[in-house]
Amino acid sequence: MNKKLAAAASCGAVLMLVLSGCGDDGEQKTNDWAKKVCDSWEPELKKLEAANAEIKRVSTENSKSADVQKTDAAAFQQISDAYKALAEALNKAGAPPVKDGAAAQRAAAEGFTAASKSYADLKTQMEGLDPADQAKFAEDLKGIAGGLKTAVKGDEEARERLKVAGVSKAMNAQKGCQVSTAPASTKS
Repeated sequence: MNKKLAAAASCGAVLMLVLSGCGDDGEQKTNDWAKKVCDSWEPELKKLEAANAEIKRVSTENSKSADVQKTDAAAFQQISDAYKALAEALNKAGAPPVKDGAAAQRAAAEGFTAASKSYADLKTQMEGLDPADQAKFAEDLKGIAGGLKTAVKGDEEARERLKVAGVSKAMNAQKGCQVSTAPASTKS
């Protein structure tokens, strides 16, 4: 009887070893996918950080309307390009090796693409403002601030989709994804 119990325990131990090995392999595949994505994202995340810093800088200084317009339009273009690159990197990396990975990857890429388009629209709106009339310019900036809230939504949805898919932990562990990318302030 003890030999049968020992054999059963031994088989159970082997099964546990095999299952834990499979878990490690899946985790490693997820980490490899995250590294691939984050290595591509790192320069883009730095661009987002720099553009947001410029928006914040020009909004906190006593800048002329024309300087605000020029700086913000350039920053919005830089942010749009960066979000487009984030989506392209996700598409190139393919689906993460998690349950519903393809759906998560596709939804996240769509979110970043939506953010890219929103920031391109903000750039166009910013360039259309008249900096000569400071009062009207300041009033029109409030509309731009409302547009920022919409633009940020695509980013938030994309990141949430990756979080729900279970890959955000692996991504957060990657050096390339550890750049602060807090969106520009939407206060005017």
